[in-house]
Amino acid sequence: MPQVQRSTMGSARKLFAWLVLVALALLNSRCQAQRDCQVSNFRVQENFDKYRYAGLWYAMAKKDPEGLFLQDNVVAHFFVDENGKMTATARGRVELFNNWELCADMVGTFTDTEDPAKFKMKYWGVASYLQKGNDDHWVIATDYDTYALHYSCRLVNEDGTCADSYSFVFSRDPNGLPPEAQRIVRQKQTELCLDRQYRVIVHNGYCS
Repeated sequence: MPQVQRSTMGSARKLFAWLVLVALALLNSRCQAQRDCQVSNFRVQENFDKYRYAGLWYAMAKKDPEGLFLQDNVVAHFFVDENGKMTATARGRVELFNNWELCADMVGTFTDTEDPAKFKMKYWGVASYLQKGNDDHWVIATDYDTYALHYSCRLVNEDGTCADSYSFVFSRDPNGLPPEAQRIVRQKQTELCLDRQYRVIVHNGYCS
């Protein structure tokens, strides 16, 4: 092969490789722009219907916050009364002092905001050793019949990212989510900048 032709082909390969790198850089930049991790930019469920959200949910996975919360076998029950006021109860296993296990109950009341998928949740434990507080309860995504993804940021950094958050993946079925729902939830977890930060919540009948 003539030297000029080999040189031209080599230049073409270098140009192609450079274009691929530029395209990847632009794609990565776009992804980072879409995932800026600012809490105020997180999208929640559109046209949220709390009446359809009500009922029994089994926690399948959880991104833990700081402090003592229900650890596994977590089942939550949401109620909406005749005045549209939403409340909830939750039960699950907790471990105290590293070796004392018991089932504990928590109660929550919700205050509506301008966005129907964003609530202020006042919660407390029936027993004094459980935490209490007044946090956000955002419904990030749900189809009401299969899955729901909850999110709460308890402390926002100066740059708008979250310093202390927690999140639950809920299922109507105690046996877990179907594959399509899992894919949706994983995508939403990534959008919340919480991918790979969840732990599986077991349901072994401890609090039945």
